[in-house]
This record gives sequence, C-alpha cells and structure tokens, in this order.
Amino acid sequence: MPIAPHPREVDRFAVAEDDDLLRRAVRGDQEAFAQIYRAHQATLYRFALRMSGSTWTAEEIVQEVFLTLLRQPGAFDPARGELGAFLFGIARNHLRKQFSRRPHEIPLDAGGELPPGARLDAAGNGSAAMNPAAWAEQRQQADRVRRAVLDLPEEFREAVVLCDLEELSYEEAARLLDCPLGTVRSRLHRGRALLLARLELLREQPRKAVIR
Repeated sequence: MPIAPHPREVDRFAVAEDDDLLRRAVRGDQEAFAQIYRAHQATLYRFALRMSGSTWTAEEIVQEVFLTLLRQPGAFDPARGELGAFLFGIARNHLRKQFSRRPHEIPLDAGGELPPGARLDAAGNGSAAMNPAAWAEQRQQADRVRRAVLDLPEEFREAVVLCDLEELSYEEAARLLDCPLGTVRSRLHRGRALLLARLELLREQPRKAVIR
C-alpha cells in the first residue's frame, strides 16, 4: 500500500507548483495565468464582497490583486508561504485603502451573495420553490445579516467573514491574517457578540417604526 505524503510535503509541493505557474505566467504563458486565476479568483471575490458589501468593489479588488501579481511577481516569496495567502494579503491591503478613502460610504449591494443559512430552500415541504411571501421574509433576514456584518469594525469583520461565512478553521484564518491563533479566537468571539447585538437592533427597528 502506498504511503500518503506528510502534510508538510504536500504544502511544499503546492508552493513549488505555485512558484512555477507564476514564473510561466510572467513569461507570457496565458494558460499558467488562467490556472492561477481559476484557483484563487472566487475566494478573493467572496472575501472582498463580504468585507465591502459592493460587487463593484469586489470586482475591482480582484482585478487589482492579479494586476499587482503580474507587475510585482518578485514580491511573492515561496519560502514564506502559499500563493493564495500572498494574494489574500494584497486583497486586504487594497480593501483598507478603499475604506480609508471612503470609510462612511460602504454601499450595500442587493446583488451580494446570501450568507449561509439564508439561502432559498428549493426543497422545503416538498415544493419546487419557496412562496413569494416566505422568499421576501428570508431575503429581508439576509439583508439584515449583511448590513450587520458590514457594520462590524474591520478586524472583527475579517474574523467573522473568514470563520463563519467562508467556514475556514481558526488555524487557516490565523495564517491568512498573519496573527496568533488566540487573536483570531478573541476577534471572532467579540465579532459574534457585536453581530448579535447589531442584529437585535435591526430587528427592533421595524417594530418601533410600526408603533410610531
């Protein structure tokens, strides 16, 4: 029976493959660049969308990430980690620049992806689709969650997006955020508490409006 490679060996192989693909892409190999793009575009887009609430911003961030990669390929050091983590760091930097330029103008796109737990149930009660009233109620809940996540401070929002929405492990999130495991746990705990408080406030607002 063949012996499975050690996880560290697998990581080294992956890093070596990333480095080779990048070298080929910089030399003009379009297929190599396409492989890099396909492997990382969706993850980067989801992260940028959930952090900004804007499809336009998410698309711009992804474009900037890959342009930066092609313009500064030497900035990626395979000895320091995987290409995915490097690209994630570029995305975080561009998002911070966006937020610093317009910290109070983060848009809330209706076209954003619904968070887990707020998707349409196409198989509920044996029906082929959710009825309009139930769909509207669930969409309203999803909008509240999205709005509440966007209202979190950036460091807590990152922890909630990565661990709760992207469903990464604490270890994976710590590696991407380049911080200790305990810091991720602390930020996630605080972020969840703030998120619950914010959701409760958003839930109460329609009731107060009706009473008035």
